[in-house]
Amino acid sequence: MLSTSIRSLPLIFPSLITHYHYRHSIINTINIPPHYNLPPPPPPNPPSPNDGASNQRPSPSNPGPEFWGVINPAWSMCSEGRRQSPINLDPRTLLHDPNLTPITVDKTQVQGELVNTGHSLEWRVRRPRATSSSSVKISGGPLSYIYSVSHLRLHFGERDLQGSEHTLANYAFPAELQIYGYNSQLYRNFSQAQSQVYGVVAIAVLVQLGDRTSPALAAMLQGLPSVRYGGLTAPPHELYVKELLPSTEQYLTYDGSLTVPGCHETVTWILPNKPLYIAFSQMRSLRKLKQGSSDFRRNAPVANNFRPLQSAHHRTVRTNIEFSGQYQGRGCSKSEPMFRYQANGMLHS
Repeated sequence: MLSTSIRSLPLIFPSLITHYHYRHSIINTINIPPHYNLPPPPPPNPPSPNDGASNQRPSPSNPGPEFWGVINPAWSMCSEGRRQSPINLDPRTLLHDPNLTPITVDKTQVQGELVNTGHSLEWRVRRPRATSSSSVKISGGPLSYIYSVSHLRLHFGERDLQGSEHTLANYAFPAELQIYGYNSQLYRNFSQAQSQVYGVVAIAVLVQLGDRTSPALAAMLQGLPSVRYGGLTAPPHELYVKELLPSTEQYLTYDGSLTVPGCHETVTWILPNKPLYIAFSQMRSLRKLKQGSSDFRRNAPVANNFRPLQSAHHRTVRTNIEFSGQYQGRGCSKSEPMFRYQANGMLHS
């Protein structure tokens, strides 16, 4: 099974796995960091934490995600697609791929602005001036092209046990930060790329509650007081997007879709094997964000802005995490055309 320490965090999203070990026997050889913030144990056989959840309150003018594929023919992929996101990540079925190289993200500092869209909280990269070619490039790993970061989106819940779009062993994190890039070698911008093959990369960093907010995440959210109501935009500021990525070369990756309408199946998802942290006080501030303007009487919260889990349809989730120990899991070799199975090997830093 999986073993970890709070310092190295070499396993897949340890807060959920350590919590899962607390009361369940399925994963039974996990070392629990004594000072990790663990949510209370769930009831037996808990439902998926994202089932039916979204801040899209169903109404004739604002139907929920389950109706996206019905109300607009351009969104038909939302109900008919076979590679939809988000999905639950099962540690027992990960495929170790030694050919997955580290992800490369430019250290470029870019300017952007924090926006409350009414449905989510986004940090949008401002288009560089004509005299400047500065942009944040993403390459390497499972990517065959170079991608330019266009925007960041934060998903979070009203409660600590929900918020992230992706889950691990059917357990959710309080939040998930998604860094979106478009294929700048083939397409002009995100709008064009989002519906095209190899169009989008999305780096999804799960966010855990902690005593302090990770410095880069705090920098991204510095305009939060200015965007309490839907439609508001904070003054632009500089940000090093690379610093939002945890200090690890380990990750999971799979082929999926956008998690907003039209759910185009053009996304390479990458999930680093380490979380960011957000302070309890910062999370409370996020949960105060409203969908409507300040004079809107019945103003619903932005929180719970995650799409319900979608079926994996037997998709392969690959990882460059090398499993070892008495438990063997799935893996592929560079030299041998065969698979070997490693179910939850112990991971060492």
